[in-house]
Amino acid sequence: MIDEAQALGAFAALSQETRLRIVRLLVTAGPEGLAAGMIGEAMDGASSSRMSFHLNQLEQAGLVASRREGRSIIYSAAYPALSSLVEFLMRDCCQGHPEVCTPALEALSCNCPPTEEKTHA
Repeated sequence: MIDEAQALGAFAALSQETRLRIVRLLVTAGPEGLAAGMIGEAMDGASSSRMSFHLNQLEQAGLVASRREGRSIIYSAAYPALSSLVEFLMRDCCQGHPEVCTPALEALSCNCPPTEEKTHA
């Protein structure tokens, strides 16, 4: 669970357009993440120094994680931190009135189609 100071740091990092776009891209990419170069390409071909700056800000805020794979640095969304940030916002949501939280909970429900099980013949 995050506290107010951590939430402020995360929101400060997300308050910049490129960083918000990066986080949304990484959430979409899934746990496997994306190489820094691919993130730069997705951000309209942003320079590596610009991407490094933004990714470092997001990593310092705890919103993304990085790992080295060969010569590449792979970045992925820090799902627990993002979930904690949403939980921080919704912590005192309903105050005994669950209908207040219902629209937010419905928006957060996963609308992902079920994956098909692959069978080996």
